[in-house]
Amino acid sequence: MVVKQISIFVENKEGRIKKAIDTLAKENINIRALSIADTTKYGILRLIVSDNEKAIKALEKDGFIVKENDVLIVAVPDEPNGLNSTLAIFENQDINLEYLYAFVSSKTDEAIVVMRLENMEKAIEVLENSNAKLLDSEDIKEI
Repeated sequence: MVVKQISIFVENKEGRIKKAIDTLAKENINIRALSIADTTKYGILRLIVSDNEKAIKALEKDGFIVKENDVLIVAVPDEPNGLNSTLAIFENQDINLEYLYAFVSSKTDEAIVVMRLENMEKAIEVLENSNAKLLDSEDIKEI
């Protein structure tokens, strides 16, 4: 149920994000989802991609600092309060949500939410017990 995400540390300078995306494009790596958080000096570009190993090698070769970490991907109802119904599960179990980002696809009626939680094992258990729809890497390839 855990999916590997890559995080790219980019200087907050003109063209750096484009360079990272260009690096992936040259290697024919498909970006399935992305998010960026920034400060005045740098940003963290978080991505779900089609081939982590290939992406990491290419990005590091181009001088980027890249980390890989675990996230959960959950399908939630694509309707008002759809996300909150899932977030309430964590609140009731005292599980801290570190960050999330979401996307929709024309191939499903659900919103797809990428989540990083403080206690991933407990989060998986709680989601499974709540009959939440957890997705894996293969599911994401289909969306």
